[in-house]
Amino acid sequence: MKPTGTDPRILSLASEVVKSPEQNVPVVLLKLKEIINNTPLGSSELKKIKQDIYCYDLIRYCLLVLSQDYSRIQGGWATISQLTQILSHCCVGLEPGEDAEEFYNELLPSAAENFLILGRQLQTCFINAAKGEEKDELLHFFQIVTDSLFWLVGGHVQLIQNVLQSDHFLHLLQTDNVQIGSTVMTMVQNILHINRSKRAKMLLELNRQKEEEDRRLQLQLQRQRAMRLSRELRLSMLEIVHPGQVEKHNREIEEKSALMIQKHWRGYRERKIFLQQKPSLVEYKAAVILQRATLKFLAKCRKKRKLYAPWQGLRELTDARRIELKQQVDDYVRRHPGSQMSDVASRELHSQAQERLQHYFMGRALEDRAQLHREALKAQISTNIEQLIKAPNLKEAEWKEPDLFLSRSRPVAAKAKQDHLTTLKHIQAPWWKKLGEEAGDEIEVPKDELSVELGTLFIGGPKPP
Repeated sequence: MKPTGTDPRILSLASEVVKSPEQNVPVVLLKLKEIINNTPLGSSELKKIKQDIYCYDLIRYCLLVLSQDYSRIQGGWATISQLTQILSHCCVGLEPGEDAEEFYNELLPSAAENFLILGRQLQTCFINAAKGEEKDELLHFFQIVTDSLFWLVGGHVQLIQNVLQSDHFLHLLQTDNVQIGSTVMTMVQNILHINRSKRAKMLLELNRQKEEEDRRLQLQLQRQRAMRLSRELRLSMLEIVHPGQVEKHNREIEEKSALMIQKHWRGYRERKIFLQQKPSLVEYKAAVILQRATLKFLAKCRKKRKLYAPWQGLRELTDARRIELKQQVDDYVRRHPGSQMSDVASRELHSQAQERLQHYFMGRALEDRAQLHREALKAQISTNIEQLIKAPNLKEAEWKEPDLFLSRSRPVAAKAKQDHLTTLKHIQAPWWKKLGEEAGDEIEVPKDELSVELGTLFIGGPKPP
């Protein structure tokens, strides 16, 4: 049965194959390569094209061409190698439909066997070839055929057994040529890797089936155990319950069972409904959040628009109201006339106002400058005090630390001088004067001793004149 909606390229190619003479059929079949290459891999269009190719028996035509003698085919090994590529690509990913048994049991094994026969013929031609260029060309065709065979086996792993048991494959393995042997061994390794992957998948599938079977048996055992316990409990209750109360007891048990079943069923139904409604609930919450944010943004925009919008007059006033208000203003101006002032008096008043403003701003600038100076002096004094507080004792000071004791502030220098004299007096005083003292006691220093010039160690910078 021919498929509906067949690709017109396949139809024209099939009609051309039927009408062409036998020697031109291989060259015509090479057009399939262009059709397949121009279709995206893995797409539904490519699957449909492969089904059309199979339904119009173009795959069988390729098999018939490959079974012929290569010397009678136009293009020789170049045409044959390209046909093997076309055949392998058409068979992999093909869904034969009603003819699945024939496709898997006859067509695929026949294709694999033809590939092995072609490989053996290429091997023989390669060994008998004398020229180096001819050998390289034959080796290239041999690699194309082996790659096509590997592609076919990779798509249909059931062909691995047919390939490994074939006499032609054993003949390929028994070659003495290094290049041919290397190509064949590479193909064997790839096929074995595919076989291992197939076995691993089969083991995983068997383990999965075994786990499902064990789970099913466990569930069945749990159900049987629950039924047995329920029946034992029911029998024990029947032994206890009075014969006249058996029907009532059974009815109560049935009601409790029905309530339990309904409870679990309703819980399952509500959970299922919740899971179904969860995406819409998330969308609803998201919409609410977006609407709330949008409304807040629009409210802010309206507030700013009202705040910065220019005054456009009293729109609610009518013309009659405006005339009435204008008459009231004119009456007020007429009852309260303003004092008249000459131009000379106005200029004089203006100049006086300008002088007062200038005087005010000049005084304001001087006050700001004095305030800044005071703030700078306060900051300098606090910095010097903090520096002196953090400085080490004179006994512990090193040669790098004298700068820590310098200060440009005279109050700080005076305080440092007083502390210095106190320390000297305490050191020079006799021991019997120190008997009653405690740590932290202050020693009074006469004022005449503080009248020294404060331009020594505790004042930084040059001495004042």
